[in-house]
Amino acid sequence: MLNFTELVLKRESCRNFSGQVVTNEQIKKCIDTARLAPSACNSQPWHFYAAVSEGKCAEIAEATQRLGSNKFAEKAGGFIVIVEEPAILSTKLYNISQQKYAQMDVGIVTAHLCYAATEQGLSTCILGSFNEEKLAEVVGIKDEEKIRLVLAVGYAQNDILREKKRRITDEILTFID
Repeated sequence: MLNFTELVLKRESCRNFSGQVVTNEQIKKCIDTARLAPSACNSQPWHFYAAVSEGKCAEIAEATQRLGSNKFAEKAGGFIVIVEEPAILSTKLYNISQQKYAQMDVGIVTAHLCYAATEQGLSTCILGSFNEEKLAEVVGIKDEEKIRLVLAVGYAQNDILREKKRRITDEILTFID
């Protein structure tokens, strides 16, 4: 098992999927781990729609390809469509209306999904560009549900990791006294 830092270093946005099939069991294991993610007031404002069948994956991939983007999604072995549900929050929270807790919680659970997939040797790419109407039709999402992200899941064509280009810690950290 990887320690957390090793896991973070190994995870990257994959744009070179091999086309190898992902199983329902692998997706379920990702969801089972990610569902433990923290959320405001433990509201867990998310629902997941997953697909691994070739036909459904092709339809989802097509729905994510707007203006020529996400062409690589055609070779993903599976998809997880992440839907935001209403957050049931404690009224004891101060300034509750000024924060979009559910959106932040969806981001947190998506990160957990990515790390759970990486731990299994899978690769992921978070897709935020998609035809929402078409995707909702393909997946069978109700009108009141809000699609936030699509996670392409699969096996990378190779194990070569790109160098992570991030700002240095001293640029993003200020200690206060």
